[in-house]
Amino acid sequence: MKNFSLFLLTIIAISLVSCASSGYVNLNYPQEPVMILPEDINNIAIVNRSLTKEEDKSNKTLESIATGEVVGSDKLASDDALKGIFDGLRNSNHLNVIMPSTTRLEGTGTRETPELLDWDQVRQICDEANADVLLVLENFDSNTDFVLNNAVEQISSVLQTGKASGRIPRRARVNIKSYWRLYDPVSNTIIDQFQQNHYTEVDILSSTIPFSSLSEVAYSSGMDYAGRFLPSFYRVRRDMYKKGKGRDKNAFDAGWRRTEVANWKDAIDIWTDIANDRSSKSAGRAAYNIAVAHEVLGNTDMALQWARKSYEDYGDKMARDYAKVLLNRQRLEY
Repeated sequence: MKNFSLFLLTIIAISLVSCASSGYVNLNYPQEPVMILPEDINNIAIVNRSLTKEEDKSNKTLESIATGEVVGSDKLASDDALKGIFDGLRNSNHLNVIMPSTTRLEGTGTRETPELLDWDQVRQICDEANADVLLVLENFDSNTDFVLNNAVEQISSVLQTGKASGRIPRRARVNIKSYWRLYDPVSNTIIDQFQQNHYTEVDILSSTIPFSSLSEVAYSSGMDYAGRFLPSFYRVRRDMYKKGKGRDKNAFDAGWRRTEVANWKDAIDIWTDIANDRSSKSAGRAAYNIAVAHEVLGNTDMALQWARKSYEDYGDKMARDYAKVLLNRQRLEY
């Protein structure tokens, strides 16, 4: 992606080793998303379908009492899950999140997953929003173990002492379940469906389920789901040349010393003078190091250009293999 530079500049927790003529740098490398969407999908409309139907609200109130949920808290927090999707895909290189005029639909309002939306309704929402697909939060529901724990406490007290306990559990564990579906109105198929379970602990004496805590979990669930469509990263090692040859040996060493204090731009300037001198014995090594430096700085295109130059002009075999790695990275980023 074009804006990888900001991210990669923050990961210069660099490991450089002192070894005769070589060293290395550690950096983050992208791997393919969990969910790869078809190339023609760019605009995603999102709606919240986790709301309770009007005729089911009385039952929902009873369920809230039984499960320790604050009445109405799920409705408020579920909207934060959509915000998480929006922010999670904000920096995507090709996916855009669109809020249609209708952002809320009635569903079961519970943990029961609703039937599929009518495909005519899916197409209507997508057409109105000029979206390619429709992402639906099918349900969002929180439960606590407060009622169960309190019942166990009271029953145990009666069995042991013959009296109810005056002790109320201070803390409760909250389970939040959310379920997503991604509808394709062209093929009438579900491209993706994903269930999430999150857990958090709350202080019962302050509130049954603090709204802020529930909203944070909801937002995180949206961010996590958005991550299914984005590359993730793992640490990789890039070998580099530490020593030059011939008359450019001292200049080459000066470039290396700059990398040891993360001064990559000045190192590039020094090595560029060497790499552009075809008579230099260090030109191939310098071009290769410049390629690595550009990858560290987040510029894969420039890294690939210099890796190719190192191999094509000077026959550096390490650069040949490195160019193949950069080609694959370029494919992942675009």
